[in-house]
Amino acid sequence: MHCACSINLDQFPTMVQQALDHGDLFRRRCIVVNGPVIIGAGPSGLSVSAGLRQQGVPFVILDRADCIASLWQNKTYDRLRLHLPKQFCQLPFFPFPPNFPEYPSKYQFVDYLESYTKKFEINPRFNESVQSAKYDEVCGLWRVRTVVDDCEVEYICRWLVVATGENAEKVVPEFEGLDEFGGHIMHACDYRSGELYEGKKVLVVGCGNSGMEVSLDLCHHNAFPSMVVRSSVHVLPKEIAGKSTFELATLLMKWLPVKIVDKILLFLARCTLGSLEKYGINRPLMGPIELKNTKGKTPVLDIGALQKIKSGKIQIVPGIKKFTRGSVELVNGGVLDIDSVILATGYCSNVPSWLKESDLFSREGVPTTPFPEGWKGKSGLYAVGFTRRGLSGASFDAVRVSQDIAKIWNQETRSQTNHYVTILCDRRCNK
Repeated sequence: MHCACSINLDQFPTMVQQALDHGDLFRRRCIVVNGPVIIGAGPSGLSVSAGLRQQGVPFVILDRADCIASLWQNKTYDRLRLHLPKQFCQLPFFPFPPNFPEYPSKYQFVDYLESYTKKFEINPRFNESVQSAKYDEVCGLWRVRTVVDDCEVEYICRWLVVATGENAEKVVPEFEGLDEFGGHIMHACDYRSGELYEGKKVLVVGCGNSGMEVSLDLCHHNAFPSMVVRSSVHVLPKEIAGKSTFELATLLMKWLPVKIVDKILLFLARCTLGSLEKYGINRPLMGPIELKNTKGKTPVLDIGALQKIKSGKIQIVPGIKKFTRGSVELVNGGVLDIDSVILATGYCSNVPSWLKESDLFSREGVPTTPFPEGWKGKSGLYAVGFTRRGLSGASFDAVRVSQDIAKIWNQETRSQTNHYVTILCDRRCNK
């Protein structure tokens, strides 16, 4: 199969001559994109695609998985629901169906994303793993190399949108003796249900939203979870007086400084949840919103785990010193006999592993400039899904990115209809 790609010579200055002069350019399959390449077909990438589609800008969207939103579809537990009300989680230009509950389940959210993809005629190219993306100073274009079906493909484009997000790769810390433990070990991304853990003693490592909810799910399936709380953490009620805590905080921040809002939230949390220190949960010195904005550490929204902690059905334990066969030694000298370990130790960006020579991203794979200014870099590079503000932050950036690209694309492409050249790109793989 072949594809003909139209390239505007005014849009891509001297591109044709220079690209053809690069001897290595056509050693692999080459696809020239008269628009941006979007990497990642999760909510962030889909949001950018929808914005571009509405403005008539062509694009290619790539994803290493075989489906949209693979994190949601393949790496979340069955009981998961959105932590925030649906109005704060909908993507641009397309609200949730009115019959959806206030907190949709993961399956409802995936159905919503599928409908979103169909509405905006988004057709991701699945099973394409990006190996590298580098800006070619000679051509003035991005060169994105992927692998699909054991073949290498190179995309040439003017704009590159990084939409892989903050949670692309699981984080697996090293623990002394873990290899000797002998029991079942998994990361929370592989956990679906506590059904297989009935009657088992399970150590859950991590006390964020995932750790709390996995521990709660284990309780519902008659397992015996112990949760490692190594550092301080903010736990807030999901709702206060029938209103979403997040919605309340958003409303207060329209009128009050963050530090004052944090004090109000912590006062209301203490009134609602009581003191947590006696159960082994200490709060950070920095308030929950300030901590989220500066460090990216999300507060836990309680959906029932605290009740199990207070009743003793979820045991809180301190940090891990080392594992031994069938047990774990804790930093306070205590020893627990356990059957399984679930690592609710979070995720990280994988951008540094494939994006070359970028000033937009730090070594940790997040924008060096904080929200709301971290969405745009140099040479046509953009970032979506790295705001530390969830789906609403990703949607906010996606609209700006699609509008910015469309403005330039319309000026340089649509308004100039002369001097087009067509390059025939071989889409066949010669194995």
